[in-house]
Amino acid sequence: MFEVLPSTGLVLPHRAGVLRFGLSEREARWAVATLADVRETWVCGTGWAFTARYQGLELLAYGDCPDRLGRTDHDRQGLAAVHLGRCGPGPTGPSAVAVVLHDVDLFGYPAAEVLEALGPGPHPGVSLPRAGSPTGYLTEVRLSTP
Repeated sequence: MFEVLPSTGLVLPHRAGVLRFGLSEREARWAVATLADVRETWVCGTGWAFTARYQGLELLAYGDCPDRLGRTDHDRQGLAAVHLGRCGPGPTGPSAVAVVLHDVDLFGYPAAEVLEALGPGPHPGVSLPRAGSPTGYLTEVRLSTP
């Protein structure tokens, strides 16, 4: 089970650790590598980025993000964001592994039920892109430093 911790990061399954915002690239890669193969990738405007796949989910983590307006006091050092999404075409059922926010499995139930159970928030730094249809399932959760 993955657990989303608003303003903090993402708890990894099987006691692999917590991807806390601010972790160095090495610390973040090490934690994820205990679960899956880590692959380097590129995200515009970041110092580093990597992906990994685990039981039908793809994790994208990136960090060392300079402020886009050039304000050095607003730079985000270390892990700045984590995206966890479902692989493949639009899901028609629950994911193989739970992704939980406030005791609600984000990928375990149709999007409408999940959003109703979560309520309006606030969920600082958590974004849940809407599913294409009311009977569809959520396909992604994005976490970032608030």
